[in-house]
Amino acid sequence: MPKISSRFCFSLCLLIGICTCGILTASGSGIVTEIPKALNAYGDEHILSLWGQLCCRAKMEPFNLVSMGIFVLAIMHMFFAHKFEHIARKLEQKYREKHPEIKKTSGESPDEELITPTSFLSQIMFFAGQIEVIFMIWVIPLALAITFMYNWDTALSYINTRDFKEPLFVVAVMALASTRPVLNLAEYALNWISELIGGSPAASWVTILILGPILGSLLTEPGAMTISAILLSRQFYRYNPSPKFAYATIGLLFVNVSVGGVLTHFAAPPVLMVSHPWGWGSLFMLTHFGWKVLIGIVISTLLYAFIFRAEFAKIKLTRMIQGHGDRLRKNIVKRPSVPLWIALVHILALYWIIANESYPVIFMGTFLLFMGFYQATRPHQTHLSLKPPVLVGCFLGGLIVHGGLQGWWIEPILSSLGEKTLMITTVGLTAFNDNAAITYLSTFNPHITFPSQYAIVAGAVAGGGLTVMANSPNPAGQLLLGKHFSRGISAISLFAGALPPTIIQVVLLLYI
Repeated sequence: MPKISSRFCFSLCLLIGICTCGILTASGSGIVTEIPKALNAYGDEHILSLWGQLCCRAKMEPFNLVSMGIFVLAIMHMFFAHKFEHIARKLEQKYREKHPEIKKTSGESPDEELITPTSFLSQIMFFAGQIEVIFMIWVIPLALAITFMYNWDTALSYINTRDFKEPLFVVAVMALASTRPVLNLAEYALNWISELIGGSPAASWVTILILGPILGSLLTEPGAMTISAILLSRQFYRYNPSPKFAYATIGLLFVNVSVGGVLTHFAAPPVLMVSHPWGWGSLFMLTHFGWKVLIGIVISTLLYAFIFRAEFAKIKLTRMIQGHGDRLRKNIVKRPSVPLWIALVHILALYWIIANESYPVIFMGTFLLFMGFYQATRPHQTHLSLKPPVLVGCFLGGLIVHGGLQGWWIEPILSSLGEKTLMITTVGLTAFNDNAAITYLSTFNPHITFPSQYAIVAGAVAGGGLTVMANSPNPAGQLLLGKHFSRGISAISLFAGALPPTIIQVVLLLYI
């Protein structure tokens, strides 16, 4: 491994020492200040101007601007994450040129990544370029800011009072949804349906992007995203499609998954946040939202299939050249079968976790028991990498910490707009914040009317595919499909790929 200079080590230790001394000094009071300040504690109801309300809240609580600034910096970091990866690759290339004697060594199993000695600085740049850890990285300056403006006890109290149930749930569901029995069952079912409509690459692509996201209303959106992304990776991205088609596919997937979970009241995180406070059940969701988004999913998918019809011909040719055949059935039968009783245990475990999503102790205990079962039945399992689920959970955890401090400016914006304007604004806000956080904040407004409730939820689910941070399952899709993009997934290209289906969903939800 490369040597780290003593100057760098001394500087790093000095920085850590200064931060630690500052934390210990600031934490001496032991007084815990409640942050964020309760929205009804500002007493600014008499201020009619939105700008006036925001200025008043910033003046009463200066930390609001600090937390917002750190949040904006984290978002900017996210949009330029691929630049860090580009710098890291250059640094790694230079390091290997200086050290030609370095050879790759394989991991303990074929599924593990190759372990390659490399430069310390390039690994830091790679880490900084991982979208899933960006918000967690910026939790460090946020905690330091809380400490120096209040004290360490306040920082600890704020972080410890966040609800991390959703990240834990996503980790458990994503891990189980990526196992061989679940994937085989989903792939066989989707393959059977695609065979009914021709079995061509176009038919398979349409089937995955229509029925896969709709499964989110039963398996939850994280499960649907995991299954759909893995199937798209196996059946399309592995054949090196054009960048336009690759970004159109992932953008359409994000949008369809975001809206595909609204057929029930428990599957989509933004709906789950409001279903109990507003009394919305599955029948309500199906009659007010579900049938509209189904039409949008079908229209968007068929439109993209028509636009990129030439891509399917290329993929079909590539499959035949590589000996994979032009139909999915030839690929599936080569995969090892799984005993029925093992598949049933997987399905039951997944169902039990979904049914108890409100009880972290139960679903995490079930997940740990499942890991023991997985180890005992290894001959019938594929290698289960926990890295993707854990990274996604890390992303959501960081977003929850930052998002909890943004209500001071989100709430007055949502409260000051008419229904149509509110929906469009919610779509825009969703692009820069988790849609579940936006709907959650709206529940604190006791005077909100049903048209406003509808506009907020409709805008939140319709805009959930515009960026990776817009919807909690998106990081899972980004992580599973990101390996097929040589320079990482560009935020701007993803936005462009997701914009047309987003507009279709907005129009349907707004005018039908």
